Amino acid sequence: MTSSTPTPTPGAPQHVRVGTRRSLLATTQSGHVADMVRGLGLTTELVEITTDGDRSQASGVPLAGSSSTGVFVSALRDALLSGEVDLAVHSLKDLPTYPCDGVTLVVVPPREDPRDVVVARDGLTLGELPVGSRVGTGSPRRAAQLHALGLGLEVVGIRGNVDTRIRTVRDGRLDAVVLARAGLARIDRLTEATEVLDPLQMLPAPGQGALAVECRSDDAALIAALAVLDDPRTRAAVDAERAVLATLEGGCSAPIGALAEVVEGEDEEELWVRAIALSPDGALSVRMSATGSPADAHGVGARLGEEMLADGAGQLGQPGPAIDSGQVPHA
Repeated sequence: MTSSTPTPTPGAPQHVRVGTRRSLLATTQSGHVADMVRGLGLTTELVEITTDGDRSQASGVPLAGSSSTGVFVSALRDALLSGEVDLAVHSLKDLPTYPCDGVTLVVVPPREDPRDVVVARDGLTLGELPVGSRVGTGSPRRAAQLHALGLGLEVVGIRGNVDTRIRTVRDGRLDAVVLARAGLARIDRLTEATEVLDPLQMLPAPGQGALAVECRSDDAALIAALAVLDDPRTRAAVDAERAVLATLEGGCSAPIGALAEVVEGEDEEELWVRAIALSPDGALSVRMSATGSPADAHGVGARLGEEMLADGAGQLGQPGPAIDSGQVPHA
């Protein structure tokens, strides 16, 4: 009787140290990646790294309005480049769109549902909340789209992990919070969501719901061993979304949402991309979509971003802030 245990790739390390942030969500996500790696016949261990973003959350210093791109990423990359860990696991939406010398995005696993959800008091949906209800989010993208819905909601800035944010609703400080569905699903708290938001109401952040697994660019054996774990459809979708973001970031400071998916076409698979850029108060927006080949995912996204800039997306980032930060009373 033959063994079903996979044979490790020659030259790949037999023991892989997986770098992760220390939060419950991060260690759960990294544990999922570690399980996938063990399925290749390798052993793993999680190595917890404290990031600047974690320290900022603990101190209560807001990220919204600051240069927050990559704030959860840099410490993990430092640990990777120093040899402290062999892999780093991130929420892909946290990754900056520009490359990092010496680091390769080697695996994008199959994606969780990328939509946003509402956790509201009394089981309410956004549309059922009374005018003036206080809705918490730390995301300018979510805040702008909440305002654009025209429901008369007061958008309040919040920080902290999933449990901290949900607690603001449970103890009555807020009427609702908006979170990523994927995060709730991964920590088995999806039943607490009172509404899943249609992307027509709220487009997610580029890369939302997807994980990013990075390793050192010179670790050829490990890159080769992990290549089988990459999901081509998810990779194409997030490549397109991140290309939209990268293009808009070059001439646009507005909140941005984007969602792509690979679908079955008449003759072959097709890539569909939707994106939105909004003024922070949600009063103005540029919304567009595009289709193309999954093999040209970056090109499809970049061209869509260029069309949005040509249609005025670059002028949307000027109005005042849409999040009233720091207004959630402490417990």
